[in-house]
Amino acid sequence: MEDQKNYDAEFCGNLAIHQTNSIQDYGYLLVLDHQTLNIVQGSENIEELTGSDIRQLINTSISSLFPDLDLESLQNEIAKGQRNRVPLRCTYQMEGEELILNVLLHVKKELAILEIEKDDKIPERSFSEVFQEVRSFISVLETTENLNEICQASIREIRRIAGFDGIRMYQFDHQWNGTVLAEEITGELESYLGQTFPASDVPKQARALYIKNPYRLIPNRSYKASRLFPVINPIIHGFLDLSDCNLRSIAAVHLEYMANMNVAASMSIRVMVEGQLWGLISCHHITEKYLGLEIRSIFEWLSMEISYRISSVIKQEELGRSAEMLKIQAAVVETIFNNESIEKGLTADENKYVFSLFNSTGFALKINGNISTGGSTPQDGELENLLLWASRKAADGIYNTQSLARAYDEAEPYMELASGILAIPFGTNNEDILIFFRPELIREINWGGNPNEAISFDKDGVNYHPRNSFKLWQQTVRGQSAKWTATEIEAAESFRNFLLGFRNEKTI
Repeated sequence: MEDQKNYDAEFCGNLAIHQTNSIQDYGYLLVLDHQTLNIVQGSENIEELTGSDIRQLINTSISSLFPDLDLESLQNEIAKGQRNRVPLRCTYQMEGEELILNVLLHVKKELAILEIEKDDKIPERSFSEVFQEVRSFISVLETTENLNEICQASIREIRRIAGFDGIRMYQFDHQWNGTVLAEEITGELESYLGQTFPASDVPKQARALYIKNPYRLIPNRSYKASRLFPVINPIIHGFLDLSDCNLRSIAAVHLEYMANMNVAASMSIRVMVEGQLWGLISCHHITEKYLGLEIRSIFEWLSMEISYRISSVIKQEELGRSAEMLKIQAAVVETIFNNESIEKGLTADENKYVFSLFNSTGFALKINGNISTGGSTPQDGELENLLLWASRKAADGIYNTQSLARAYDEAEPYMELASGILAIPFGTNNEDILIFFRPELIREINWGGNPNEAISFDKDGVNYHPRNSFKLWQQTVRGQSAKWTATEIEAAESFRNFLLGFRNEKTI
């Protein structure tokens, strides 16, 4: 049996990528004491902007460094409490030239972080120029009911605004593998449309950072990292948490991964559904590519709009399925009432809806010690053992699995007709139980490279590398049925309540 492994690597997921203690070189970082607004930590590249070594700036006021920064406004923002990504602007004189600086303020419990970037004086496209075009796109998005069309329209719009060589929309599955749903590429980039990338490509701590940040920009994978000084933050007495910072330095393994994909710059934009990370819009460029803060704010806006529209379409689809299941359940319930028996009602010839209730191909009912079946089910001896096992698994309520043979070894001989089960207990001590069966659904997964080689370690066991090939690698997954959805589990709970009530009524 070829099962689908879980590729969410624990090793990658435990790396502290939020505490890199360094930043990318397209900006500068300073850390301030809340009370005094004195600099307590900063990036070593601040000297490029100010002409002063960070060691000389420690314990000096931010006002002495940036006299045009509105200190009153800064203090007011800090006084409002913990928040992130508060935009500020100020002017700065550098070698006789006046610079405009874009500042993002992150207010933490005991300190404030300033991310500083030079303003792009002549942006390729200004916020105001793009605004009306994006608003028009959102109007189109609001009338689009098809998920695939939303994905296609979204990447097309982002590519039009930003001009990346390639953009792809990934959707995560329940094991955090990402499948490319939509793609627009040019030049030397390879097509990955329809291919799946293992969860280790975006490990759990990286996914957690996308919950906090709408996007992540890497303008140049060959950037020179700028370290923070001092290494230990004197206020928190530990490494600074850079989770919310755009400038946060990138793990070396990811930069190597980019090189293996033949891209020099990348940006990833999150897609959220019901407060969970649903997918990513991944942007790649063969050469270096920097996007100013104003244009990136457009993508922050688009991230929210795209997420909202995808959430809305998914919700509508779920409501539609739920409504259809309620109709089917009502028909099944009516047949049971008409026959005055759960057993007779489920096995009655006129009950045409029992299999479509949970999109199953068979069921087995054990009630008062008697076993009844319908459709495709295991043989009698196999079925008795399965019913006993399922009664224990459903001790706390509804039990479901899409890979029965993995959970119950004895099911392997009949996995073709029963790879998935939905068990609904409804009697005292779970003695009465109803199981719906789903057949094996043989799936072909087109992986973007061999997922078993996602990470390789050097002989020292310390240094490691990402896979260097994204060549199509096909896997045939057996022993699994279609997944039981949340809507189906909710419907099963509702049907269980009916069975409990009906059975109790008949035994009174």
